Amino acid sequence: MELNKDIRDRILAAADALYEQAGRASFPTVDSVRKVAKVNMNDAATTMKEWRRAQTAQAAPVAITVPEAVHQLHSQALAALWQSAQNTANESLRAAQAGWEAERAEAETINKQLGDAYDAQAVELDAANRQIDELTAKYQGEQKQTTELAQQIEQAQKATLVAENRAAIAEQRAVEIERRAADLRTELDLAHHDAVQTRTELADVRQAQQEQRKTAAQEALRAAERLTATQAERDEARKEAAKAREETAHWRGQVEALKEQQRSLLAAIKTGKKPGGAGE
Repeated sequence: MELNKDIRDRILAAADALYEQAGRASFPTVDSVRKVAKVNMNDAATTMKEWRRAQTAQAAPVAITVPEAVHQLHSQALAALWQSAQNTANESLRAAQAGWEAERAEAETINKQLGDAYDAQAVELDAANRQIDELTAKYQGEQKQTTELAQQIEQAQKATLVAENRAAIAEQRAVEIERRAADLRTELDLAHHDAVQTRTELADVRQAQQEQRKTAAQEALRAAERLTATQAERDEARKEAAKAREETAHWRGQVEALKEQQRSLLAAIKTGKKPGGAGE
């Protein structure tokens, strides 16, 4: 397939420039021309063969033929002329052989340069592949860490919701207990009022109604006991509500810390820097 003209011109220009930089003392290598021209190895090698041949080109030998008029000359003159022609032909042959040898040497030189260049490229490719493997492993590790952080955040958010629900339930329970305590206080006040009224009535009629007083006193005692129990239940509910609020605050703090760690890791993935903070 014919080489693209732009690519060929770039290769020839690169070869000429490197040859001049070397003071025309030595030909540039195929790999150095390839790098300057930014082409592939095959295109560089093909064009460099053409370039090197152009640098070592020699004038083509002229074919010697004996004209018809020479055959009509004296045999001695013809023999001398023919010997001269043979000598010229032999010199042309030797020149051609020397050209072939030079071209073969050039081909061997280019082949060696190609081999060295391919070996160098193989080393560079191995190094690049190792770097790609390292970067891939690092990226996969960071992706795994990001996934784990996301799972931790999700778990913390769920725990926060549970704690918030518990706190809301505890608050409602505390309100209900407060209402019940108020009702019991009202009931106790009524019981005390009934007891006072009963004692007043007993004093006015001077009749000992011990059983009625006993009943009223028992009712007052039971009301006081219910009030005490309700107050104790209310205090316990308040403690549970406070504990639930503390747990909610704790989990909210955990969620914020995990989110900050995730943001730091995502920023490290984008910038390629090692993340800092608690996630290190």
